[in-house]
Amino acid sequence: MSITLTENAAKHVQNFLTKRGKGVGLRLGVRTSGCSGMAYKLEFADAADDADLQFNSHGVTVLVDPQSLPYIDGMELDYTREGLNEGFKFNNPNVKDACGCGESFKV
Repeated sequence: MSITLTENAAKHVQNFLTKRGKGVGLRLGVRTSGCSGMAYKLEFADAADDADLQFNSHGVTVLVDPQSLPYIDGMELDYTREGLNEGFKFNNPNVKDACGCGESFKV
């Protein structure tokens, strides 16, 4: 079981945490939402919960709740810039289908 970040994603998270002045890493999970059934949750974490699973990638701690892990196990999180748009890209090998807008997915 693993969740990884690309070097670009790790640098972005580290820079943001430094500017923010606090935080232990990135919290990643899923929630029921959207036309395909599930959507990603992504936020900066100030503390780890007792139940969190922790992964380390390029020096960044990624926290995942146990209920979300089966849906995102093996995922690589990237940070990309395409023209004027930039943001996180979820490379999830478990996705069987995604909605046209890219906001939700199905496993």
